[in-house]
Formats: sequence, C-alpha cells, structure tokens
Amino acid sequence: MNDQRIVSTAPIDKIAIDILEKVAPVEVSPSSDEATLLTLLDNTVGIVARGTEGSITQRIIEECESLKVIGRPGVGYDTVDVEFATKCGIPVIYAPVGGFAVAEGALALLMAIVKKIALTDSILKSGEWQRRYEFNTGDLTGHTLGIIGLGRIGARLAKLVQNFEMTVLGYDPFLDKNSLEEVTIELVELEELLQQSDFVSVHVPLSEHTRGLIDKKRIEQMKPGAIFINTARGGVVENLDILADGLESGHLGAVGLDVFPTEPPDCTHRLFQNSQFFGAPHLLGVSELAMERIYRSMASDMVAVLQGQLPKYCVNPEVISTIQ
Repeated sequence: MNDQRIVSTAPIDKIAIDILEKVAPVEVSPSSDEATLLTLLDNTVGIVARGTEGSITQRIIEECESLKVIGRPGVGYDTVDVEFATKCGIPVIYAPVGGFAVAEGALALLMAIVKKIALTDSILKSGEWQRRYEFNTGDLTGHTLGIIGLGRIGARLAKLVQNFEMTVLGYDPFLDKNSLEEVTIELVELEELLQQSDFVSVHVPLSEHTRGLIDKKRIEQMKPGAIFINTARGGVVENLDILADGLESGHLGAVGLDVFPTEPPDCTHRLFQNSQFFGAPHLLGVSELAMERIYRSMASDMVAVLQGQLPKYCVNPEVISTIQ
C-alpha cells in the first residue's frame, strides 16, 4: 500500500497514526469541508471522519474510487452517509469505548450547575467573601434525575449516581436491558420523565427518530425549574431558541450543553448571554483515557478491514462479507 494513503478530516492523535501507518501513510486535510476533501481522494483507501464540522458525503464516497473503509473516532456517526457507504460496500467503523467520559462529563456539568461552582469561584476571586451569605447551593440528594437514552452512556450515568440519594427515571424505547445490570432505574414514558425530573440529561444518538426530540412542547412539559443537560448530539434539540425561551420565562432553572445543533455555534445567540446557561465546546467526553481507547479501537478496526480481517465495531456489519 505504499502508493496509497489514509486521509483524516482533522488532526488525530499519534497513537492512531502509528497504528494506521502500518498499512498506509496518514495525511491530515487542511480543512474538513467537502471541496478540500475532494482534492485528496486519489489513492485514498481510508478516511478518518474526525470532528463534527465536516461530513463524509455521498459525493466524497462516490468520487473516492479506492476507498475501502471510513473511521469515526467516537460513538456518533451522523456525519457519515452510512446508507450510501453501505450501498457501496464500504464498512463504517466507530468506537463506542469512551462513553464513560461522556457520562462523567454530564455529571460534572450537572454538579457544577447545582453547586454553583462558576459563581462561587467568581465571588471568591473578586474578593466578595460576604456574598456567601446571599445564597445557598443546591443538592442532588433528594432530587430526581431523568435520563433519556439508556445505552452505554446513559446507563453509565445512572450507575455513577447510585451513591446519591436520588430517584432515577429512565426512558428508552430501544432499551437493551442487559445494559442496566446492577443499576436501579424506574422506566417511564418520556412525558412522565419530563414532568417528574428535577434534572434531565440526554444520551441518545442522532437519528431520524431523535432529531428535534426536545422541542418547544417537551420543554414546556418539563418540571418548572428543571435543569436540562445535553452531552449527546446538538440536533436532538430542535434549536437554541427554545432553550433560551425556557430560561427567559423562568420555566427552566438552567441549561448545560456540550453539543449544539450547529458546531461551532453562533455565540452571539441570546442563549449565550443568559447567566443560567453553562456550556463546553463539545469536549466533555474528550478525556485522555477515553481518547486513547477510542483512537486505538478505531485505528485497529480500520487496519483490520484494510487487511481483510473482521473489525470489532462496525456500523454496517452487513458489508463485511464483501471484503473478505
């Protein structure tokens, strides 16, 4: 494969490069836009779809005649035209091995909001010690957490909060009950979860069934003062306006987002000016250990495909028989 290459849409860790270069040199595209990627397709046998800014479109797949595998470093693969890749017999690799970091990130974001960490840090550093008498911080204990989506990440979050004296509600119409071993969750319908939960955390993949799942109606169904957390995919929320409306009306107590409908988001949006909005630039799951596991898994599976072997994690396993 000396005359062939693997192209990444954005920089990737050395661990992935070292593994991938066992079969072909790795080239990082200067941009993730379609026009740039189209100039890098000659002799490209693998594409790493890093980040959410660019997409591996039908046109890219169609024009990359030497393409044999697409890799996604993470659990989400909505940036890849999986349907067309499948039609072309191209395996799409993903790496659902870093979910623990997303679950930890969701809990950290929730706790930072409830315990008012940003505010307490600010008043301390500004020398306003006496303001400590003006407010109390909140609690997880004695409250209800609603988890939408009980796959690897949602189930992990439920497990993380088991030592808190909380009620945990869960909603997932596609539930794999094996993922809930040793976890106490009361399964309810989505409307009941929204109405009863003090905190709502979303952990579903982005699909035709979940896009816009959280819309104006569902925001209105939430318990007054509820805290809404989304560390899944931005498109699960209809738009930022409904979250801003919820905060401005006082119906939502706070909003914490690590993901946005469009990334990077427009930070001039009024949501970003609200003191009860807290966010991160889609990195709460990008921990050192998680990324090491993700890159190792993805790169190893891409190499397996390129060497005619079976990968461990494949979005469209039905095409695997065509590469053996």
